[in-house]
Amino acid sequence: GPSNSEGAGKVSLLKKVPALKDGDFTLAECTAILLYLSRKYNTPDHWYPSDIQKRAQVDEYLSWHHANIRANAPKTMWIKVLIPLFTGQPLPSEKLQEVMEGLSTSLKQFEERFLQDKAFIIGNEISLADLVAIVELMQPVGVGCDIFEDRPRLMEWRRRVEDAVGKELFFQAHEMILNIKELSNIQIDPQLKEHLAPVLMKMLK
Repeated sequence: GPSNSEGAGKVSLLKKVPALKDGDFTLAECTAILLYLSRKYNTPDHWYPSDIQKRAQVDEYLSWHHANIRANAPKTMWIKVLIPLFTGQPLPSEKLQEVMEGLSTSLKQFEERFLQDKAFIIGNEISLADLVAIVELMQPVGVGCDIFEDRPRLMEWRRRVEDAVGKELFFQAHEMILNIKELSNIQIDPQLKEHLAPVLMKMLK
């Protein structure tokens, strides 16, 4: 149901998604959820390495990610699809250009600081850092902003992530994002529009 409902508040005090409920235990924030699941289910070591320095590198990327990749990449989806859908009005092209410039700066730092000449962010094996990064970076692709096109190093990294996850699972996981433009054809409940339009606009400020 709606994330601001009473039921949602029982799963997450923040009333935000994603949220996890594991028996009587509840947890919010995607990074915390991923780390919890990796520990609970003893996932293969490469996802969140036991080596203290490699684990610190994953933590370093996850900390940097929020104020950089996540601060820019999802906004392409809001600008091109979600805000027009809920407000009925397209945003000026200058707004998208501004976001793309910020994203370009973040991608340059991502390649030079984190990826460098490695196969994955922390070395030769995929980790949670790569997983968190790719999910954000597929969002611009879903709305027609192919950020990989003129960045061969980034494109090769994406292909390695696809192969490591498995192409079928990779595209299954990103199916909704890659078909996000289809939302433009659906009818939105007027009350939901009234509730979400100002929230979405506020997120871009």
